[in-house]
Amino acid sequence: MDLKDIKAIIDLMKKNSIAEFELEKQDFKIRLKRGNIAGPVAYEDVPVLQQYAAPAPVAALPAASAASADAEIKSPMIGTLYRSPSPEAAAYVEVGTEVGPDTVVCIIEAMKVMNEIKAETRGIITAIVAENSKPVEFGQALFKIRPL
Repeated sequence: MDLKDIKAIIDLMKKNSIAEFELEKQDFKIRLKRGNIAGPVAYEDVPVLQQYAAPAPVAALPAASAASADAEIKSPMIGTLYRSPSPEAAAYVEVGTEVGPDTVVCIIEAMKVMNEIKAETRGIITAIVAENSKPVEFGQALFKIRPL
């Protein structure tokens, strides 16, 4: 892990009001704490980061013209992805759903905190790349989107 990665983790901690982060890999361990967090942060043991391969796309729309290449909605953090607000609820988005910049596409749970992930662009979901209830890594593709 280099300084750039550590800075990215610190930025994510600030953005998501995370008070403490711990990472342990083989013979490497890092623990980051910060103070002055607005509001309480509830969590139990911090999970150990493991490497997971990105799963194959779950669903995809027929390919459009080559001129309109799909973009990706990527994970802004490490955590567990949930496609719906609860196990009984419908998914936030499906293939073919039109989204705007403020549309919630999924939730990522990190350290027992549920973080809503927004599309941050206008477009149509063309593929669901990450699996529900599975770990995701920082920068991992979650959805493919055709910009409008």
